[in-house]
Amino acid sequence: MLKEPKKTAKRIEAWIRAYMEAAGANSKVVIGLSGGKDSSVTASLCVAALGKERVVGVLMPNGVQSDIDDAKQIAQHLGISYMIVNIGAAVTGLTGAIEEADGVGTLLLGGSLSKDSQINLPARIRMTTLYAVAQSLLGGARVVNTCNASEDYVGYSTKYGDAAGDFSPLQGLVVEEVLQIGEAIGVPNNLVHKKPSDGLSGQTDEDKLGFTYAMLDKYILTGLCTDRATKDRIDYLHKINLHKLRLMPAFKLNQDER
Repeated sequence: MLKEPKKTAKRIEAWIRAYMEAAGANSKVVIGLSGGKDSSVTASLCVAALGKERVVGVLMPNGVQSDIDDAKQIAQHLGISYMIVNIGAAVTGLTGAIEEADGVGTLLLGGSLSKDSQINLPARIRMTTLYAVAQSLLGGARVVNTCNASEDYVGYSTKYGDAAGDFSPLQGLVVEEVLQIGEAIGVPNNLVHKKPSDGLSGQTDEDKLGFTYAMLDKYILTGLCTDRATKDRIDYLHKINLHKLRLMPAFKLNQDER
């Protein structure tokens, strides 16, 4: 775990500033705010690094979001501009378009999207929304990724959804370290310690994963896991989700073929 969370937070802030220097003095960052620890901590670090005028929050409920006030809370706490974009109609429209497409009966099992596709589709629409906002802001903007090392290790993110972005301040920190940073920089306690969930499936992260983040963090950092079944599950999830962490494979032509 972090020896000096405040010092680490300052290093991350300096890293954010250095990254954004190339984007220009008037450029902004766009971040999807869920009201959870990761987006709240990331937004707070961005504000500390760049100033609140350069950070734009986007709240993206899929129809009705029961905890949307948490997302509003961090935006108001930080004093940043934010917008609410309800993606419900887009999710419904795209789902219908796919399921009603010609020939769908021979392609989709049961003629409908799979459960995993239904869960991942909103995440991908949210990332599309963030890039649309970023490309429409005066001065340009970069999209902030909010994933942490624990989620990345077991693939608990949606490829081209929340796993996407232009830069990632938390990618090197496990969950417990994100909590340490959040406490150190004064993120509201109820947001830092909010039980994490994807906001899409109706389950907590730990319910879906089958183990706690504390167990996962310990395994990532030390290689130790006393429960063999948990260790095997973590190893399995890590292996099958490595494609999310690697660059897209690309075929390369030999020079003598041209």
